[in-house]
Amino acid sequence: MADFPSFFPTGFFSILALLQMSTWCSAVSKFSVKGPAQPILVLLGADASLPCQLFPEQSAAHMQIRWYRAQFSPAVLVYQNGQEQGGEQMLEYRGRTELVQDSIGRGTVTLLIQQIRASDDGQYRCHFKEGYISQEAIVELHVIGLGAAPHVHMMGPEDDGIRVLCSSGGWFPKPRVQWSDMAGAKLPSLSESQSQDGDGLFHVEASLVVTDSSLGNVTCSFQNPLSGQEKVSALFLPEPFFPRTSPWKKALAGTLPVLVLLLIGMSYFGWREHKAKEREVMERKKESQEKEEMSSNKERALAAKEKLKAELDQRKALYKEDWKKALLYPDWRKELFKPAPITLNHENSSEGDSDPVREENFGKEAPSDTPRDCNLITLEQEAFSSGRHYWEVDIKDTDEWTLGIYEMPMQGEGKCNDLPKKFRVLEKKGPDYRALICSNQDISQEELVQIEKDPQKIVIFLGYEDGDISFYSMTDGAHIYSFTHCNFFGQISPYVKLKSYLHQFK
Repeated sequence: MADFPSFFPTGFFSILALLQMSTWCSAVSKFSVKGPAQPILVLLGADASLPCQLFPEQSAAHMQIRWYRAQFSPAVLVYQNGQEQGGEQMLEYRGRTELVQDSIGRGTVTLLIQQIRASDDGQYRCHFKEGYISQEAIVELHVIGLGAAPHVHMMGPEDDGIRVLCSSGGWFPKPRVQWSDMAGAKLPSLSESQSQDGDGLFHVEASLVVTDSSLGNVTCSFQNPLSGQEKVSALFLPEPFFPRTSPWKKALAGTLPVLVLLLIGMSYFGWREHKAKEREVMERKKESQEKEEMSSNKERALAAKEKLKAELDQRKALYKEDWKKALLYPDWRKELFKPAPITLNHENSSEGDSDPVREENFGKEAPSDTPRDCNLITLEQEAFSSGRHYWEVDIKDTDEWTLGIYEMPMQGEGKCNDLPKKFRVLEKKGPDYRALICSNQDISQEELVQIEKDPQKIVIFLGYEDGDISFYSMTDGAHIYSFTHCNFFGQISPYVKLKSYLHQFK
């Protein structure tokens, strides 16, 4: 290598090397990637387009493009050598993604995701690589799920008011719930609970205790926190439905002291009559006045009784007009249903343990008469295929029991087919209660039921055309549980199984 002249300053070649490295680095970092500044909002079930842009504008057709989420691999989509590569793609995105290449020559790359799900919500990264150079940007996707219109109904009396429940499902993300009165004033919720289904959608329930009988209507609204869209339902609260102090108590409180005074006065009159005849006229006048007062009190008591009866008749009439929304007053509900002629055979309550609605029997083949082997109830007529019916079961001193109905599927000309019998039952096992929908082979629905006071007798209401089975405690008149929106196609029979630990020692 030739010697450089000695007049070059010390460190000249070091400076020259740094300048060459800076020029090379500038050549290496020759592009950047940018995504949208704001999150992209997409409705559940729609298609979403997530764009990324190269700067400065240049073709990306020869680059490796990777869309991914939390992990680099597996990815949402991989594009290389001019086509999409399926080897590294996440299972949940297969068949739902596509790289829009209309503007790839200008550096615009768009990821198309079809049929958006709740699980698609969150961050996405678009990664561009050319040789040893790579750059990426972040794109935020927000999924909006609008659920069903709220379902509002009365639960029953509580704390000198009426407890009202509002529920709705199919929301994403979790919606905001707000109660309000007719004037638009906000009312605070008593309680609120939420759950998510297998698709990640939210189901929310909120309750409210209304103590002001003059409100008239209450409104429940569910609002999506991202889009601000909401769905609203209202419920009319009749004033007679609110619990009141019995007029009999007020009438008795006013009448009883008067009756006591009347008895004292009559005794005093008799004693004075023997002692002083000269006061006979005065005492008789007093007696007459007291009799008039007693008659007046009696008339007021009868008027109060008639007023109470008229009010009860009015409340019952309002109840009958909209009884399906009022989950209370089982004695009034009986007037709208027909009593079922049943016989409960307690002698077989401890025989065998082959219960077709038990989990340990699922998957086992049950004989055609399995329900009758353990069913203690006998319906003294043909099974139900229409109408409204009710029956009561005494479960006092019974540790475990299963109550409800089973459906025999029907085929042409009213004949039963060979499909499994379908049970809809309420079960008590140990301290737990649960509602079950099942057949002889498996459980299709199971839900824990909270009961504050153990019932001693339960009444079961069946509305065949209404598709409804409801359970009420006759101990305190409380509603326990309802199977709603049932589609009955077969014959319905009552089902009862009782088991007491006393039977194990007989």
